[in-house]
Amino acid sequence: MTALLCPGQGSQFVGMAKDFNDNFKIASFIFEEIEDACSLNLREIIFQDSNNLLNQTNYTQVSIFASSLSIFKTLETEFDINIKYMLGHSLGEYTALACSNILSISDSAKLLKIRGNLMNTAIEPNKSGMVALIGINCTKIEKIIQDKNLNLEIANDNSPIQIVVSGLIEDINKSENDFLSNGVKKFIKLNVSSAFHSNFMKDAQEKLNYYINKTNFNESNISIISNFNASINRNIDDIVHCLKNQMANRVRWTESTKTLENTKEKKIIEIGPGKILSGLIKRISNTFDIISIDKIDDLKQLNNYEQN
Repeated sequence: MTALLCPGQGSQFVGMAKDFNDNFKIASFIFEEIEDACSLNLREIIFQDSNNLLNQTNYTQVSIFASSLSIFKTLETEFDINIKYMLGHSLGEYTALACSNILSISDSAKLLKIRGNLMNTAIEPNKSGMVALIGINCTKIEKIIQDKNLNLEIANDNSPIQIVVSGLIEDINKSENDFLSNGVKKFIKLNVSSAFHSNFMKDAQEKLNYYINKTNFNESNISIISNFNASINRNIDDIVHCLKNQMANRVRWTESTKTLENTKEKKIIEIGPGKILSGLIKRISNTFDIISIDKIDDLKQLNNYEQN
């Protein structure tokens, strides 16, 4: 095993990682530690969601973090794992930093709680949003934006056929025909509260950076491939610099995958809810052997995976 993937927002579902919490003490301890750090009853939100909070950004991010980390810590306890590289999509980068021990669990949880609140309130609700564009790559989307003078920004370069852009709702609505008439096959508005990973997040990013500056980061023998520059980072100053610029800039997932590919490492494990990231990576490169673990039954794959 050489690389670990940690999912971002959109992968959440009610009941995620409940079987780990119920069957492994380490997973339950992780949930408890994060709940204490955030002063939130996360397991009620994640496992029952009776108040419909799970899909609200200010709860979603720390919930995905808790679920993903509980799975990783179970793997770390139950299996002999050897990770060289970690990368996460947006909030997943914080999960990667906790998994690598660059950030403590409690510090990661506190930062994500603040991050979720800031992103949720960065701009007036229903004024901005995001749309997924399916069918063409980032370079072609950038050309359409430039040629048509669209007031939109690329937020996520997820794969050569899936790009997400951010902007004001009125600008997103006006752009639909421009995209669909220039090679985009599907124009899918996302159910999000704001224009994430864009200039609309700059003030929120500056506020978050105040807390990042007060947080302790530790050295690790694990390398982080950061969203901001898609580079392999071991130096703490570089990792912090990328983290402090992540919220208001694009997630360079296609480039990050290519960076991992260039290391010649082949094996990847995706931990946490869903199989979104492994699906994206398969559209970028066919060189990896990937498994996804979001339920206990998936651990059987890991036994076979480690033997090969």
